[in-house]
Amino acid sequence: MRGIMGVLCLTAVAGLLTAATLSFADDKKEEKIAPEKLPQKIKDAVNGRFPKAEITSAEKEKEDGKVVFDIELKHEGRKYEMDILEDGTIIEIEKEVKLKDLPAAVAGALKAKFPDATTKEIMEVNKVKDKKETPDHYEVVIVGKDKKAKEVVVSLDGKSIKGEKEEK
Repeated sequence: MRGIMGVLCLTAVAGLLTAATLSFADDKKEEKIAPEKLPQKIKDAVNGRFPKAEITSAEKEKEDGKVVFDIELKHEGRKYEMDILEDGTIIEIEKEVKLKDLPAAVAGALKAKFPDATTKEIMEVNKVKDKKETPDHYEVVIVGKDKKAKEVVVSLDGKSIKGEKEEK
């Protein structure tokens, strides 16, 4: 009897691990969507914040069990990215920032940590709650001597630089 219970317990644990792994894999699956095929709530959210914006890319993904639309767009000559829940709630807006407009503390910290790197792209990441945008951090793509692009996350005060991951 003990042997059968042990086998049943191991089978149950294996099943739970498999289900958890599949669930995690589903959470990271991204699906490209043509801008004209976006749900109306997503289009309305984009147009409500950025009238006459040109959507350049759209993906649908699951994050923490929620469906999130990752939208890239151009508005008045500037690049933006938005994360929008499927009900149309905007949760994050990233806006392109020029190097000359980067706070001195952030620019100085990047120069100190990556003295030979060039900056490819800077995005100011704003969290959105109750339609209020609050700056949270910067995502900066730098290119080193090795010609490889890396994205780093920099705090607003420049005191923290994390997450050096290679760009595709």
